[in-house]
Amino acid sequence: MDNEVSITASAPSRSRALATEAVHAGRDDLASLGLHAPPLDLSTTYPSYDSRGEAERIDTFATTGARLDGPPVYARLDNPTTARFETALARLEGTDSAVAFASGMAALTAVLLARASMGLRHVVAVRPLYGCSDHLLGAGLLGTEVTWTDPAGISDAIRPDTGLVMVETPANPTLAEIDIRAVAHSCGTVPLLVDNTFATPVLQRPAEHGARIVLHSATKYLGGHGDVMGGVVACDEEFAARLRQVRFATGGVLHPLAGYLLLRGLSTLPVRVRAASASAAELSRRLTADPRISRVHYPKLGGAMVSFEVYGDPHRVIAGVRLITPAVSLGSVDSLIQHPASISHRIVDEGDRQASGVGDRLLRMSVGLEDVEDLWADLCQALSDGSAQPVRRVRSAEPEPAVRPAATERSERSMSSEPSSAGR
Repeated sequence: MDNEVSITASAPSRSRALATEAVHAGRDDLASLGLHAPPLDLSTTYPSYDSRGEAERIDTFATTGARLDGPPVYARLDNPTTARFETALARLEGTDSAVAFASGMAALTAVLLARASMGLRHVVAVRPLYGCSDHLLGAGLLGTEVTWTDPAGISDAIRPDTGLVMVETPANPTLAEIDIRAVAHSCGTVPLLVDNTFATPVLQRPAEHGARIVLHSATKYLGGHGDVMGGVVACDEEFAARLRQVRFATGGVLHPLAGYLLLRGLSTLPVRVRAASASAAELSRRLTADPRISRVHYPKLGGAMVSFEVYGDPHRVIAGVRLITPAVSLGSVDSLIQHPASISHRIVDEGDRQASGVGDRLLRMSVGLEDVEDLWADLCQALSDGSAQPVRRVRSAEPEPAVRPAATERSERSMSSEPSSAGR
């Protein structure tokens, strides 16, 4: 993977490594201001004694959506602290601009509204997506219409009113991967949106492969500590300008304190993602060899997410962890585990959920920064608590067990022609 970041005109003239950009992007002016740490601006409004000049600036924003020159006007329009985070994220993703929102769903909503405002209400999407993204597209809450397809069917699904093609790779929660460059080619002139929440710019930068819009739930890895909520869209400046207008009109702004925490989170993003990914890869290897596990999902790209299907009761596994936290969300410094069919994807129709690989025995784990041996010990104990127990037969008339013994399932699986899912 290329470890150099595409630099925009506002960035330093020399390309810098990703780890360096993560620390310094959005902070380039601090020394000239006599500061070391980025300042936090909590103002909701700003004084101005030139009302005619303010009127002209506001008219310019209403017409162009461009960031205002000069001092801020109102926090719903722009904020200096949030702007630093936007600048930094755009540099890491290699795009012209980025626009931050109050959550990942607010960010996706703004994208859909921006395209719909141009009369482009149709979306082509590939499952699985995050459950709430799936619901937002399918329920038509914003007046949009979605056509679900597989990557090979994208080109045929595009219509004259298609405003967007959306994919998530690696996908939530199956970690299925999509060839971004091939999909971007299939899109033609229709913008491709890639949800890059799981991979982060540390593992992939979709814009380098033809995606025009990159979406993050910044709540996850970008913040990285489970204490901040936000969303961000990285894109070209033309679309960013329209997103700023939507954000101003709808009010889905990122709070400055969240922008401050997200900017701070970016500085350790490469270190956190790489360390957690190493542990996730090791857990994936051990789970693949475990007879209590029927299938493991771990992307070729790598990453800190592991999904696996158990022979036993997944709910007992959830109840059995002690070090790992049973909770929604992901990307924190501590490890989290959840049952997607019950929580993150519960809102998706059961048939659609099952068809996209989100089965009832699937568990999704976000691996944190704990020692891998401690994580394995906790997970191993929870799997023992939730494993299927063979029923000892005394009479031939004894009924069949409700769940077949894991060892039997394992031996039959080893003789089947189904390829191993590890590494996919």
